[in-house]
Amino acid sequence: MSNVQQSAEQLADAIRQSEEFSTLKEAYDAVMSDEIAKKMFDDFRNTQIELQQKQMQGQEITEEEVEKARKVVETVQQHEAISKLMEEEQKVNEFINSISRTITKPLEELYNQQ
Repeated sequence: MSNVQQSAEQLADAIRQSEEFSTLKEAYDAVMSDEIAKKMFDDFRNTQIELQQKQMQGQEITEEEVEKARKVVETVQQHEAISKLMEEEQKVNEFINSISRTITKPLEELYNQQ
């Protein structure tokens, strides 16, 4: 394994041990331990996956599907535990995007040389 790959593995471990990820995991565990919240969250995720698959396959998403997705989102956002999970997931995504910008800096520097 190259040094870069080893560093990536270490970075993955550091993310798992970060406060951001720990808070996300706590929010996830809270949703998974609540039967109603878990069902709502699973419905939400399944709706997301179905729509993403249709988009990737170039299929048209119907107005009914859009409306169903909107209602599912509204419903899950009203559940405190799921709303907290979504908020924490957003924070982790921002954290990882920041890391990604750092990792891709050598490419940016290469292509911005004049």
